[in-house]
Amino acid sequence: MKKLLGEQRRQFLLDKIKTSTQPLTGSELAALANVSRQVIVGDMTLLKAKGEPIIATSQGYLFLAERMTEQASRRIACRHQPEDTERELKLLVQAGVTVKDVSIEHPVYGELTAGIHVSNVQDVEAFMKRVRDTGASYLLELTDGTHLHTITAPDNTTLEKAVNVMRDNGFLLEETE
Repeated sequence: MKKLLGEQRRQFLLDKIKTSTQPLTGSELAALANVSRQVIVGDMTLLKAKGEPIIATSQGYLFLAERMTEQASRRIACRHQPEDTERELKLLVQAGVTVKDVSIEHPVYGELTAGIHVSNVQDVEAFMKRVRDTGASYLLELTDGTHLHTITAPDNTTLEKAVNVMRDNGFLLEETE
């Protein structure tokens, strides 16, 4: 394939992301467009600036418009140690929710939020592999384990089931009297 330029390349990338059923990594998109991964990062930034609902996850880029069906959403406060992250995420997705993001309250920067976007056990395992392979730290390490997750589900009943699973496993941070 010949090298695509500018707007033509961005339209090509947008079409690929829109039609993909799985996240596409920057490296995969770079190979398809015959450019470097850095060019892809720039293109994704430009597309986002134009209002395209593209998100970067640990598994790759996703286009959200078609995926944004009416869903219930809730933020939950959690606390655990880094070694419990995989268990926490698996419990949530097995309860039927998507873990959209993680947020912490940083003393200097305020609220910091990072996308996770895991919906099933395979997503969680890919996320955890990426953390291990990169040696990345978890945001919760900055707050002694305290963090928020935005979770989404088809309905409020599923959200409540996930909250109860977090409570039953000691991960839910709740008010005490």
